[in-house]
Amino acid sequence: MTERKIFAGARIRRLRRTRGLTQAAMADALGASASYLNLLERNQRPLTAALMLKFADAFDIDPRLLAADAPGGGSDAMRRRLADPMFADLGIDRTEIDEWLAAAPGAAEAFARMFDALGDGASDRGGGVAAVPVSDDPTRPVRREIERWRNHFADLDTAAEALADELRLGAADLYAAIAERLRVRHQIAIRILPVDVMPDHLRRLDLHARQLQLSEMLAPASRLFQAAYQLALLEAKGEIDALAAGAGFADRAAERLFRRHLASYYAAAMMMPYGRFLRACEATGYDIDVLQGRFGASYEMVAHRLTTLGRVGARGLPFFMLRIDRAGQASKRYAGTSAAPLVEAGRCPLWRLAQAFDRPGEATTDLVELEDGRRWFTIARTVRPATRSAAGIRAEHVVGLGLPAAMAAGLIQARGRDLMAGPATPIGPGCRRCLRPACPQRAEPPAGRPLLFNERERGTVPFGFAGD
Repeated sequence: MTERKIFAGARIRRLRRTRGLTQAAMADALGASASYLNLLERNQRPLTAALMLKFADAFDIDPRLLAADAPGGGSDAMRRRLADPMFADLGIDRTEIDEWLAAAPGAAEAFARMFDALGDGASDRGGGVAAVPVSDDPTRPVRREIERWRNHFADLDTAAEALADELRLGAADLYAAIAERLRVRHQIAIRILPVDVMPDHLRRLDLHARQLQLSEMLAPASRLFQAAYQLALLEAKGEIDALAAGAGFADRAAERLFRRHLASYYAAAMMMPYGRFLRACEATGYDIDVLQGRFGASYEMVAHRLTTLGRVGARGLPFFMLRIDRAGQASKRYAGTSAAPLVEAGRCPLWRLAQAFDRPGEATTDLVELEDGRRWFTIARTVRPATRSAAGIRAEHVVGLGLPAAMAAGLIQARGRDLMAGPATPIGPGCRRCLRPACPQRAEPPAGRPLLFNERERGTVPFGFAGD
């Protein structure tokens, strides 16, 4: 595994102060200089593995305490939270956030947890406290861990790319190559079963029969993905184990969800190997239809893959992805490297994301502008799996992609549009967090703003409220 740099200044300083030590005294106990310890405390030097072990030995602590995640998911995650309109008048910049994280990490983490508990409830239900307590929702720590990695797992990508290249040497058909790999190396055969035999399953591994059983209802892209997923569980076990252990989840359910995400990531990286996929994106203007055909993937698989292109020295465009249902509930949210506030915000009815439900299978685009003036170019399309439940119910979602408008000029869907000066849809982060005063679509008043009443007048908007 590639080691990540650990900046533990605040945790070192807190340890030193709780032990009542000066920098000189702590440095002496570690066999280091006081000036070097000072640089560590100011996050001007990363903490090395050797020094971490010295801390553990000298002060009898678990070294993992010094390698804990950045409070609140780090600077970018805190910036997304503080981009909420309720903080707009404070003018908080990146430097101030970094200083806060370094000086008071505990307070920053407490703020992040409280904001997430309230904000997620507001995002998906229009306001109020989240219905599910933070401690009872295993998806929260998983999303946070994915966000910490910016949904780019370099070791998985490298391993999957190498395996994909190896399989291509044996067969041009990736599905056939994976099936042969499973049969020869792992003694597992793939068997396609009728829907009446597997009415409620897409994939099942029967170890007694040494079979990977797949439903006949799976589309070719999904059949390929499920075979690649099984191969990921077998051949990327070491990488997945290391990432899951590094996450340090206290909840077993969260760890299993994270492992499932990592196996899915590896499977998609096999189908769409990083280098070839990025070159195809750039050559086609990120034409998702072409990418689907070229890599044998579904629309949703390609959309998700676009959020993972964070390789150092070979980054793709910073897409975010949302998957929502007709009620506006988000079942997938990936910010990738975009730091997009739209991922965490509530759904604004003016954002034409949900309107894609009225145009099944057709991509719809929108140019939106947030209250702070930032513009985003978004693409939305419905997705429906071929499978259905025993009761005949088929899922239906809209997958939304977006990136900063300033970076969208090269997209095939954006050609010919004036992204920076042309008309844009003014949207907000959900009514309870939106401060736009003249929105006739407003369903609720903004939180924390007194309502204004005038019995002699009736405005065009449902609620009048006090401004700054």
